[in-house]
Amino acid sequence: MTVLVTGAAGFIGFSTCLRLLASGKQVIGIDNLNSYYDPALKNARLAQLEAFPNFTIRKIDIAVDDLLTVFTAFEQRSITEILHFAAQAGVRHSVMMPFAFVDANVRGQVAILELAQRLPALRHIVYASSSSVYGRNAALPFRETDRVDQPGSFYAVSKRAAELTAECYHHLHQLPLTGLRFFTVYGPWGRPDMAYYLFAKAITEGRPVTLYEGASLGRDFTFIDDAVDAICAVMDLPPSDQVRILNIGSNVPEPVARLISLLENFLGRKADIQMTPRPSADVEYTWASLEQIQQLIDWQPATSLETGLEQFSRWFLSYQHS
Repeated sequence: MTVLVTGAAGFIGFSTCLRLLASGKQVIGIDNLNSYYDPALKNARLAQLEAFPNFTIRKIDIAVDDLLTVFTAFEQRSITEILHFAAQAGVRHSVMMPFAFVDANVRGQVAILELAQRLPALRHIVYASSSSVYGRNAALPFRETDRVDQPGSFYAVSKRAAELTAECYHHLHQLPLTGLRFFTVYGPWGRPDMAYYLFAKAITEGRPVTLYEGASLGRDFTFIDDAVDAICAVMDLPPSDQVRILNIGSNVPEPVARLISLLENFLGRKADIQMTPRPSADVEYTWASLEQIQQLIDWQPATSLETGLEQFSRWFLSYQHS
C-alpha cells in the first residue's frame, strides 16, 4: 500500500507526507521544485522527508512528463491513494502569468487522472481545490452547494476547471474523487508568498506592511495541523458513487488586522502599516461552512489563530536565522 503525493515539497504536501511517513505509510512524492518561490525552502522541506526510509521522491513536472514511465510496474500495482497537491498558486500571480495556471492546475489535473485510470489498486484520489472558487459569491458562510460561476481571479478559474475535470472523469471512468477547498492554510514551513508570511518578514525587517483597505477585511484561517488531520481522515473514506467537494477551514473568520496584531506580539516588533486599495483579484472576506465534512468525519479544527501564529512565529524566527 503506497500513497502518491504530488507537490510533496510544497507546504500542504510536505506536511501531509510527514504525517503519513510517521505513521509508517510508504510514500512516493512528486515535485518539480519550480522557482515560483525560493526553492531553498522546498529543498529544506524535502530534506526532512528524505530522512524517512519509506519515502521516495521523483523530481518531475506532471504537466510535461509521461507519468506512466516514472513508476515501475510494482509501484503502479501498489499505489492505493493519490493526494494531488501540485499546483501553481498565487491569486495575483495568475493575473500576470495565466498560462502557468493552465499548465499546472488544468493540464496537471488531467495528467493525474489519466494516470489514475491505469493504477489497478487505486482506491481514492484526493485533490486540492481552493476557497478562491467561491469568487464574488456574497452568501456567507461559503457552502459547497453555492454557485461558483463568478470567479474573481484566473487562479479561481483554474481551480474550478480542475473540479469540473474531476466531475467529468468520475462520470466517464468512475474514479473515486474528493476535492478539498482549502481556506488560507498557514503555519510552520508555510508558503512565503502568502500574506501572513509576508507580514512576518516585513515586521522583522522593519519594512512597511501593506494592508488592504476595508474594515471588514477578513479570512478563515486554517492551521496546517488541522488541515492535515482532515486530509488523512478523508483519504481513508473514498466515496462510493459520487464526486465529493469539501471545505477545509476553521469556520471562524478573523480580521486581518488581528492577524497583524498577533504577529507583532509574537515577533516582538510593531508593524509599520500602510493602507492601500484592495486589488480586484482579492476577495474581501472568506468563511467556510463545515457542515459537509462534519457529516462525513468527526473533524473539528482545534487550533486557534493565536496558538497557530505563535507556532508559526517560533518556526519563522528559527528558519530566518538558520
